[in-house]
Amino acid sequence: MTTPNETLRAVRHGLRLSQDEFARRLRTAGAEQGEPNEASKRLVQRWESGEVRAPRPVYVRALEAVTNLPVDRLGFETPQLPSGVTLDGAGGHDMANGKPGIPVQTAPAPTGEDHSGVWLSRYEFYSSSRDGTFTGLHHVVLAQHGNRITGQSLPGASSNPDSPISFDLTIDRNIVTGTWVEQTAQDGYYQGARYHGAVQLLIDPTGRRMSGKWVGFGKEFDVNTGPWDLRLVDKSTADEVLARYSTPPAE
Repeated sequence: MTTPNETLRAVRHGLRLSQDEFARRLRTAGAEQGEPNEASKRLVQRWESGEVRAPRPVYVRALEAVTNLPVDRLGFETPQLPSGVTLDGAGGHDMANGKPGIPVQTAPAPTGEDHSGVWLSRYEFYSSSRDGTFTGLHHVVLAQHGNRITGQSLPGASSNPDSPISFDLTIDRNIVTGTWVEQTAQDGYYQGARYHGAVQLLIDPTGRRMSGKWVGFGKEFDVNTGPWDLRLVDKSTADEVLARYSTPPAE
């Protein structure tokens, strides 16, 4: 049984591209990189359905160019180094056991409940230039694969227009830890600045809320923090559900 790649589909929706348009962008990116590829609507469908879990390198580079995200944040399986790996002093790695240079797929730890779905993300931050506390709201789609959770805001689903946010998280029982990235709007108050940092959340016993704090840098060379809260609004990630929540959230 295959697991759909909801993260890639959410990213594609965020770019406002059909599967055919997405494939066309990938072919264009490949040509511009000097690595022509044969991306097609059918290939995109195979990725999103989970039929293909790891794209070939030529497609990895095209995917990263089109989405502006590393491939490990697009919901694909990526090779991981096993335990016992050490630096070889020459820019590579040696393995204590097994054959050097061969990537090993490691099975994710079981985590119990699947937290995939559409969530309302809410965080607060203090703006020194405006001398006040402000709230950022997004409808985000989370996709869980084992102990890994990736997330992406839906298109048009931000309280600040054109301010997409993404997550790369790891879950350990009821503790969620990871990183976040937000790209502000070019014509907004922060003029296209890209902010990123870390976040740690606790999942409540119902499994319908995650709450904790974010940490990130400020423009005055300081490190800031504030509350972050996610509330489940729909367990489904069907196209019609994603379309329904591709709107700015209300408080």
